[in-house]
Amino acid sequence: MISPFEILIGLFLMLGLMFFGIHVATTMLVVGLLGAVIHFGLPAFNALGEQLWAAGEDYLLLSIPLYILLGEILMRGGATDKMYQSLADWLKRLPGGLLHTNIGASALFSAVSGSSVATAATISTVALPAFKNRGYDQRMVLGSIAAGASLGNLIPPGVAFIVYGSMTNTSASRLYMAGILPGAIMTVLFLLTILAVCVWRPDMAGKAESSVSWSQRLKHSVHLGGPLLVFGVVMGGIYTGWATVTESAALGVIVCLPIAWAYGKLNVKMLHECFRSTLRLTAMTALILVAALYLNFVLSMLGVPQSLATLIKSLDVSPLLLLWVLAVMYVVLGVALETMPMMVGTLPVVFPIIQAAGIDPVFFGVFMVLMCELSLLSPPIGMTLYVIQGVRGEGSINEVFQGTLPFLVAMIAMTAILIHFPAIATYLPNLMFGH
Repeated sequence: MISPFEILIGLFLMLGLMFFGIHVATTMLVVGLLGAVIHFGLPAFNALGEQLWAAGEDYLLLSIPLYILLGEILMRGGATDKMYQSLADWLKRLPGGLLHTNIGASALFSAVSGSSVATAATISTVALPAFKNRGYDQRMVLGSIAAGASLGNLIPPGVAFIVYGSMTNTSASRLYMAGILPGAIMTVLFLLTILAVCVWRPDMAGKAESSVSWSQRLKHSVHLGGPLLVFGVVMGGIYTGWATVTESAALGVIVCLPIAWAYGKLNVKMLHECFRSTLRLTAMTALILVAALYLNFVLSMLGVPQSLATLIKSLDVSPLLLLWVLAVMYVVLGVALETMPMMVGTLPVVFPIIQAAGIDPVFFGVFMVLMCELSLLSPPIGMTLYVIQGVRGEGSINEVFQGTLPFLVAMIAMTAILIHFPAIATYLPNLMFGH
């Protein structure tokens, strides 16, 4: 069993290589192979192919490309445009106007896409033209889109929950159920943030939006039916026991096809674009994940979980203090690392620590995803910020950075709420499945 000092050396080596721009999958493979060869010699090196094959065989991982494809079909099929317009009818009369629509549309799209980056790209494409010549402060427009995109993994079915569940052998169904209340609270906090900023500075909210009749609101609400139907099929399939997480993702894709057909967008060209985008995002995610799982295998052989558990027990640190220490660590890491590298790079070391401290793995999954989403909002590395700026195609990225600041405060407040009231994450899964 290796010492905690050797574990820290390996962790800092891995994070250092990532910081200097080495691809995260390469970094984890290099660190894992070094540890294997130094401590076990060539037999551990020769096991690389077998371990990578075993990592890719996990049936749960098949749901990742399916959820990505589901979001792509809805986006390219025209459902998200109509969804945004319908939500605008209901929300634009609030102080902050269409800014609230960015949060609401992101929350609803997150409930079917499972990806923060996809949510950022989709809502940016739909929302930015709607704000032209309306007098809104550009920083608040961009910040609200970025904040809404950060709900992409927290609101089920998030891809990050699948990755966490696969790496820690935690039930994806429990994780999805655990994400519902925190996701809803985070959405409300973002809406309250917009409300507070626009009451304090009315000039940031643009011109007053015209009122829409109740009959028109109800007429346009039919466009909310598609995303809600997909969410109902996916989550209903899982929690009624009719389908696994992976099978429910496939059902969601099937339901998206007639929705795209109803909007007149279903054709071979559109599907080809969906498949290409899905393939690209899946390849990137899968490469990182299989490298992380090999690193996990090496760390288990080295006795890292046992070593860290012994260390935590000797320090007698309370779970509450440990969570705050981890929160600070992840906020710092989030400034320099992307979501997936941060999660898969630290989980092999951190997860044994939280197990030794007696922290619920399902709760920690929600905490981990929230920390990852916080990194997506953190300048200067947050990927969603650059996605939004790329769709925008004008102005400075600094406006996006400045716009996220009020929402970063809201996410930090959510972190504090979750740490001190863990039942927010554990209540629904315990109610549904038992303790």
